[in-house]
Amino acid sequence: MIVTALHRHPVKSLLGETLTRARIDARGLDGDRRHALFDLTGRRIASAKEPRTWRRLLTLRAASTGGGVRITAPDGAVLDDAGLSALLGRPVRLIAERPPGAVLRRSVPEQVLAAGVGAEVDYTVQEFGSAAEPGSFFDFAPLHLVTTASLAGAPAARYRPNLVIGHDGRPYEENTWVGREISVGPTLRLRVIAPTPRCAVPTLAHGPLPADPEALRRIARENRVVPLPGMAPLPCVGAYAEVVVPGEVGTGDAVTLR
Repeated sequence: MIVTALHRHPVKSLLGETLTRARIDARGLDGDRRHALFDLTGRRIASAKEPRTWRRLLTLRAASTGGGVRITAPDGAVLDDAGLSALLGRPVRLIAERPPGAVLRRSVPEQVLAAGVGAEVDYTVQEFGSAAEPGSFFDFAPLHLVTTASLAGAPAARYRPNLVIGHDGRPYEENTWVGREISVGPTLRLRVIAPTPRCAVPTLAHGPLPADPEALRRIARENRVVPLPGMAPLPCVGAYAEVVVPGEVGTGDAVTLR
């Protein structure tokens, strides 16, 4: 197996960057999910997991700029807080630290599929990063990986991984990696901790990629598993990992199960 792509998303739920090399440590891939947009009205983190309100986040692109970020609109215009608020129709602020008690809403994916992205559906309230270092906006863990076999030809951008691993084995073998360590390149070592549950985000339009409900329906048909003890079976693709030994990785680096 080898690393076929590296992805960084400097701002949560915005389009990100494709890299050829990156440093990865206990906080994840350098610069990944270090910022988010904060909804000043609802007092919560803006997330495309709530597509009725925030699906337009996936029309915006974020790029790292030496410690900060630059956010651009589909026409290439650079947006500040005022421009973002005008485009999104809600007052928002770019933040690099989570306000106390900040949460996000996760719309029930099956209801989104049934009723459409513009429908008002039930949601759960989600806290951040229980398996990640403070100072980031990860949903759960600092690193997300997926194999090309599990993608089955779907664009990786829909599932927002950090590492895409070229693998010609069976789809969803990441399920069997939980609890094992992975070596990536000369120094990086990861421990896989859970399959990655999928929300409605893969079904949404991502920049030039059109909406595709099959991006979730396929997973729901083929790989509904229990991601963590005590949870119900959920559609999963890819896996969450934590960093055991940090290192620098690049596309083409070898990936080995330990």
